[in-house]
Amino acid sequence: MKIISYNVNGIRAAINKGFIDWLQAANPDVVCLQEIKAMEEQLDLSLFEKAGYKYNYWFSAQKKGYSGVAILSKTEPKHIEYGTGIESMDFEGRNIRADYEGVSVMSLYLPSGTNDARLNHKLEYMDMFQEYINNLKKEIQNIIICGDYNICHEEMDIHNPKMKGVSGFLPEEREWIGSFINSGFIDSFRFVNPELQQYSWWSYRANARANNKGWRLDYAMVSEPLQENIKRAVILSEAVHSDHCPILVEIEN
Repeated sequence: MKIISYNVNGIRAAINKGFIDWLQAANPDVVCLQEIKAMEEQLDLSLFEKAGYKYNYWFSAQKKGYSGVAILSKTEPKHIEYGTGIESMDFEGRNIRADYEGVSVMSLYLPSGTNDARLNHKLEYMDMFQEYINNLKKEIQNIIICGDYNICHEEMDIHNPKMKGVSGFLPEEREWIGSFINSGFIDSFRFVNPELQQYSWWSYRANARANNKGWRLDYAMVSEPLQENIKRAVILSEAVHSDHCPILVEIEN
């Protein structure tokens, strides 16, 4: 099972930049999208179906043009779970899960902490999400949580590790993602590439991408029972439809 996760920063804008052709060439089995910024009725779903993703599921934010997640799949999942059932988490469309035989795949878009109010929301979200996943793992042991976590874990995941006062690299955020991993997950990219310094997001300002002044904010977290099934994990930095680039994990299922 080849899974790609991609914060597209607006699916309609990404389509205008060649996303569909790229998707067909990449040819994953499952695609987790974040920050789709669209309602399902605003999209031409036939584009995804023609690309081979007959099964596509969209969980949008209540606010138009904001947030939202999706899963595109070549095969039909056994079940789709929209959101978490927790209203303060779900109104911005940040979680969707597809259950397959033997494995479940979630697309996650954690909030960013751009100001004090949003940082408080992010920290509350993180705590609720951890509790939600702790309970979910009692039912589903084999789960892959892909998405934009909006956190750099280690100093090697950010171009300037002195930025300790900026949301995304705050000590409490880094501590949370470390404890999340320790609760029974594997950062698949770091597991496969322990010393590789690569990023998945670059600011649009100051020519950051050309200068590779980036952050690794996107992860494919694989639950520990699947550790031996991880075959490949890469960052696909050549894709330029967004300020993020996609990440890929390949699992033997």
